[in-house]
Amino acid sequence: MAASNLVTKVELHASCKGLRNKDTFSKSDPIISVSILDKAHAWKEVDRTEHIKNTLDPEFAKAIYLDYKFEQVQKIRFNVFDVDNATHALDDDDFLGFMETTLGQVVSAGKFTQPLKSEKGAEAGTITVRADEVVQSRKYLTIQFAGDNLDKKDRFGKSDPYLEFHRANKDGSYSLVHKTEFVKNTLNPVWKPFTISAGSLGRGEDSCVIKVICYDWDNDGSHDLIGEFTTTLGDLLSQKLMTWELINAQKVSKKKYKNSGTITISSIKVFQKYTFLDYIFGGCQINFTVAVDFTGSNGNPKSPSSLHYINPYQPNQYTRALTAVGEVCQDYDTDKLFPALGFGAKIGGKVSHEFALNGNPSNPYCAGMQGVLAAYHQAIAAVELYGPTNVAPVINHVANFAKQAAQNPS
Repeated sequence: MAASNLVTKVELHASCKGLRNKDTFSKSDPIISVSILDKAHAWKEVDRTEHIKNTLDPEFAKAIYLDYKFEQVQKIRFNVFDVDNATHALDDDDFLGFMETTLGQVVSAGKFTQPLKSEKGAEAGTITVRADEVVQSRKYLTIQFAGDNLDKKDRFGKSDPYLEFHRANKDGSYSLVHKTEFVKNTLNPVWKPFTISAGSLGRGEDSCVIKVICYDWDNDGSHDLIGEFTTTLGDLLSQKLMTWELINAQKVSKKKYKNSGTITISSIKVFQKYTFLDYIFGGCQINFTVAVDFTGSNGNPKSPSSLHYINPYQPNQYTRALTAVGEVCQDYDTDKLFPALGFGAKIGGKVSHEFALNGNPSNPYCAGMQGVLAAYHQAIAAVELYGPTNVAPVINHVANFAKQAAQNPS
């Protein structure tokens, strides 16, 4: 079996129970940092969940995406922190606990629950991680929801409602995949539009059940249930402006209970998000153009400290950059003839911000990357580095190329 066949993209959804409380007048504000042990045996952070305020039992909506490699032991660590500031660094935040395992154990279990350990090894709550294979879907949805006549939950106000979207798993459980913002003090909220892939929302399957739960947000984290409803990915992909009743199971037995309000799709758009290869297979043409900076800030080309210094034993910075980029791009340029331009140099006593490296303004094309490098070495020996930095003329030059190509596609 080829090694490439043993790599699968997986998504991890995490939740915690019974975290330590590090805040004096409220609850902890947890976030999870996920790290993989690299080849140098150092922990390397790959991603973080979102930050949730005032809860010791967080359920995180943001998925962590990883490449699962069947033939490798991939050690993974989940670090949970209480975040009380706006800095990106976590070393100034309170540490709540960690769990180490392997990605293989998480994937094979499907739903993996383990105790969190404190700095001293004591139990500090539990963490549950669910692994699912990523469904690659080009379909995306941009949806906006609105509520009408929701239940009033606040004593001195109305409600501060928000929505949670939970995707049904094949074992009957649900995974939180999206959470809206809360809208303050209203029974008729309109939430901001959000964009999500059909794969994330419903595994790309029309029949996948999606449970939508509406809560009244509370600052202390004790959010009150307003109601919920279920729909399917297929219903949403139909792009109909549907309306659902919110039902609170605790109120159903009451005589006059009808619903806890309604949720309506106020706008929805389904679209395709294409990949680079989709464009290539669809006939997209890519033309590669080079523009080299010949301003004096690069340093005297005769000095070894200059970025343009021509060393007979090794390529300079510009040669390496041209080669690295050009060798990739040239595969997508069918004729392999690359316009090579320069800017910021003095030529014949006059500063130019748009000149051909090969010295031929009527035909600046070079044959392949070898031709570009040859023209660059010719130019660096013939021009005087000057300035100022003005890249606009070469951008306009390339824009004219593109305009001509669009008008004459043959």
